[in-house]
Amino acid sequence: MKFLIVDDDFDSRKLLQKILSPYGYCDIAVDGEEGVEAFRVALKEGEPYDLICLDILMPNMDGQQALREFREIEKDLGRTPEQAVKVVMITGLDDSKEVHDAFFLGDATSYIVKPIRKQLLLDEIESLGLELTKIA
Repeated sequence: MKFLIVDDDFDSRKLLQKILSPYGYCDIAVDGEEGVEAFRVALKEGEPYDLICLDILMPNMDGQQALREFREIEKDLGRTPEQAVKVVMITGLDDSKEVHDAFFLGDATSYIVKPIRKQLLLDEIESLGLELTKIA
């Protein structure tokens, strides 16, 4: 399994990497621009991400804009909704406008409010149809 963690907060990135790394490879991006570039490169190389954990409040490009860019890139490449990457918005914002925008404007797959709890995240990933198996 291949993960992309996009968060400007070092501690959040470290925690997500610690939770996810037993199940696959984790790439890290510190803002939306870097996340979009990593996403683009992974698709170009034929090694797309299975899951993106995406913060909302970040410098340069926020998570909402990055999410819309991910979906636009997928559309431009002719990827079907079934092929679309699963995106879990992980944010400190428990705000109905942000939730609405994530799901209805960006087509997010899931939304989790920080603080990040390991079992909640793992359960959420599995509920999205991704099978988490520990790697050797």
